[in-house]
Amino acid sequence: MSDSSRLPLEAWGRRRLADAQAWADRGRWRGYALEFLWFGLKQGWACLFGGAMLALIVGTFLWWPEGAAVSRYDFLVVGAVAIQAAMLLLKLETWEEARVIFLFHLAGTVMELFKTAHGSWVYPEDSLLRIGAVPLFSGFMYAAVGSYIARVQRIFHIRVTRYPPLWTTWPLAAAVYVNFFAHHWLPDMRLALFAATAVLFGRGWFHFTADRSRRSMPLLLGYLLVALFIWIAENLATFGRAWAYPGQADGWEMVGLEKLGSWFLLMIVSVVLVSIVHRPEAEVLGARC
Repeated sequence: MSDSSRLPLEAWGRRRLADAQAWADRGRWRGYALEFLWFGLKQGWACLFGGAMLALIVGTFLWWPEGAAVSRYDFLVVGAVAIQAAMLLLKLETWEEARVIFLFHLAGTVMELFKTAHGSWVYPEDSLLRIGAVPLFSGFMYAAVGSYIARVQRIFHIRVTRYPPLWTTWPLAAAVYVNFFAHHWLPDMRLALFAATAVLFGRGWFHFTADRSRRSMPLLLGYLLVALFIWIAENLATFGRAWAYPGQADGWEMVGLEKLGSWFLLMIVSVVLVSIVHRPEAEVLGARC
């Protein structure tokens, strides 16, 4: 089945893109402007799941009625399920990508149960739809990361060069995931994990298409940029009281930049999980997408 029949809205978008390209061809700077615009629009389209979840979190924080019959957290659970269902029904996401989201949901929920039990953060509002101290919408926040990584590969036609052998990435991802738990009792190994990540991925490159020209970026830079945007989203989510760190108990304050390291390592786990379903595809030099 072709992408056009599976994802009709994206096929419509590609037709509009062709019209815009005809306009951009009338001048060099028009071409640069269009490429920059489409890079931003495609990034927004890739993180549709996460953006919708974030809008739901902040929106309900600002406008949730006092004394509502349903708790805000329970509404977020229903809203997250509705977003996921709508993306599948409207063919904004493939079933293969939904499998990735399910893996993230499982891995994220396990981490949430552990971290809340050890006081790393709390969910300050009451709810019925929860496991222990963890409301069920929390797993969807991890799933949003998986959704982005799976979708961005298709939307930007991402290919890679010098990507490490898959069998070398699995032990690294496992070690990163275990360290998120084990550092509560054992020495934190994240510096060694950063070094191992640099050794494995340091020579690799992304190749992608925002408009028509193929562009390139080091893998590590791409992972860091995504981690930065997750950190920004985390600040918005904690502002919306989706969860709270110990320092935010008396009122919201910005999440420290040191969390970027955690999100960067989470990116490694995320990329490896996605590779189980979407194997990284090698760039063919001279090819056009």
